[in-house]
Amino acid sequence: MTYDTVIWDFGGVITSSPFDAFNRLEADRGVPQDSVRRINSANPHDNAWAKFERSEIDTAGFDALFAEEAIAIGVDLRGRDVLACLAGDIRPNMVATLDRLKTDGFTIGCITNNVPSGKGAGMAMDSEKADAVAGIMERFDHIIESSKAGIRKPDLRIYQMMCEALDVNPAQCIYLDDLGINCKPAAALGMAAIKVSAEKQALTELGALLETTFP
Repeated sequence: MTYDTVIWDFGGVITSSPFDAFNRLEADRGVPQDSVRRINSANPHDNAWAKFERSEIDTAGFDALFAEEAIAIGVDLRGRDVLACLAGDIRPNMVATLDRLKTDGFTIGCITNNVPSGKGAGMAMDSEKADAVAGIMERFDHIIESSKAGIRKPDLRIYQMMCEALDVNPAQCIYLDDLGINCKPAAALGMAAIKVSAEKQALTELGALLETTFP
């Protein structure tokens, strides 16, 4: 199979996973590890996260609704506390790979589930990181942000929207995401999906598909 398009998730792929920051928050607050993940997994298409990522509620609404969902499982966490953890650290090797792909003539896109909070697409809390993320975003040929599109992964339509915007067939595409639930629709469309568990693992698998090596 010949691939000419690589589509990326952002948080947890180009940047470190926010789940690591969530675990640190949980430890600091003395609540069970993976409480945020558990809350996010309940009613996944219509919970506070889902609504916020589709811009159906504002920051204040998310703060309150997330707190209610936390209380329902016996956890004391506010939505605003979780939002402060969203912006991960940029992974330089991933950015270098974007540049390499562009140099080699590949089309690259980004589909990110994000929320209308913080600064820019990466939801950074400070201007320096927001500027760095903006610089990365300039590399993509097309970007779909859930908070702007009003649709979020794993809805099949968001992947179709990307293919239409780039004018490519799914079979031409490789898709990378740190969540398996978001990889499944891409694979169902015919993309080669890579579930990102670690930076090295993802770049090794990407290199294998493209018959090359990445840093």
